[in-house]
Amino acid sequence: MGNIVAIVGRPNVGKSTLFNRLTQTRQAIVNEEAGTTRDRQYGKVEWNGKDFSIIDTGGWVINSDDVFEEEINKQVQIAIEEADVILFVVDIINGITDLDSEVAKILRRAKKPIVVVANKADNFELHPSSAEFYSLGLGDPFCVSAVNGSCTGDLLDKIVELLPEEKPDDWDEELPRIAVIGRPNAGKSSLINAFIGEDRHIVTEIAGTTRDSIYTRYNKFGLNFYLVDTAGIRKKGKVNEDMEYYSVIRSIRAIENSDVCILMLDATRGIESQDLNIFSLVQKNKKGLIVCINKWDLVEDKSQKAITYYENTIRERLAPFKDFPILFISALTKQRIFKVLETAKEVNDNRRKRIPTAKLNEVMLPIIENYPPPSWKGKYVKIKYITQLPAGVVPSFVFFCNLPQWVKEPYRRFLENKIRENWDFTGTPINIFIREK
Repeated sequence: MGNIVAIVGRPNVGKSTLFNRLTQTRQAIVNEEAGTTRDRQYGKVEWNGKDFSIIDTGGWVINSDDVFEEEINKQVQIAIEEADVILFVVDIINGITDLDSEVAKILRRAKKPIVVVANKADNFELHPSSAEFYSLGLGDPFCVSAVNGSCTGDLLDKIVELLPEEKPDDWDEELPRIAVIGRPNAGKSSLINAFIGEDRHIVTEIAGTTRDSIYTRYNKFGLNFYLVDTAGIRKKGKVNEDMEYYSVIRSIRAIENSDVCILMLDATRGIESQDLNIFSLVQKNKKGLIVCINKWDLVEDKSQKAITYYENTIRERLAPFKDFPILFISALTKQRIFKVLETAKEVNDNRRKRIPTAKLNEVMLPIIENYPPPSWKGKYVKIKYITQLPAGVVPSFVFFCNLPQWVKEPYRRFLENKIRENWDFTGTPINIFIREK
């Protein structure tokens, strides 16, 4: 199971800055104004050979104080239930506020490891004033500066130390795991029910009926794998926002634990930003991908022109990774659903495909001869030899050459496209490494 770390705290203590610092991105928008983060951000962090997903809670709308506090409490509650480690961010300059004490009260009851992060300690003179955070009753505060990065390494060491040990799962490792992902109400459960041929999952019109990620062993028609239905969760009295948060956390887990992801889109709604978010998670985790456009029975114009338009639009939105199958299905009328499983099997086989080195060189070297990498300051890059690395997570190819640092991204993409043209790697990402021979 992938580990999840959640960042909680009142507004304007620097949660997003910390998120950007830990994920080494500029993904979250940072602003002086409280409450800038409306949507939750998720990113991956790798430290000392361990990796985990990190979530910056946000999405608070400020109406009145009580609503606001209630929102924070809900956020914290979800973080407690779902995350493995919680970072409670406080502001060393402002000290403890009522909201901080409120949050601390909830966190003290949690049975999860919690790290108090005293942020905005931009210089060491400020460190002693972190002592007041001991009164929160949550252990030693960690002084960091998310802005200039001081002491964030120690913080990461601490997080990695607190992450639970990976538990070996009691299932057949060899079998591919296929996750059905997508926004709430795209028809994920209906699809799985249609596969299994029984109503094991409750399906309703209400988005977010499914409570857990459910693993189902599928063994029919010569296909054998696990199906994972990832789900939104709705608790009584939870706002829609939270349900979305849950479904995102669950999706992260399911994507991390799968080999191939079936991304369900709703034909009646097209691609929405949440779909792009989910897609980027699939990409970050280097998983196989199939896009299924569900509810095709509800679309009026089913002409070839409409289909081509749909396909092109989707590939454009998800570029540069374009080599994945797109299927038009209806989970309700069971139209083309078996094709989904066959395709999933093909994508999984593509992920495990090995190309003999002799064959690779025979096909690729002449192509490279004809289109060599652009020269750099009068030096010519010569690629001499190509081989595929032994079974990794995704097919990985190494190109050995004399000046690897001068082979730039566009040429790598060219190499990848040529490999895809000659061998079928539909649906799976490919790694291209350029090494010195």
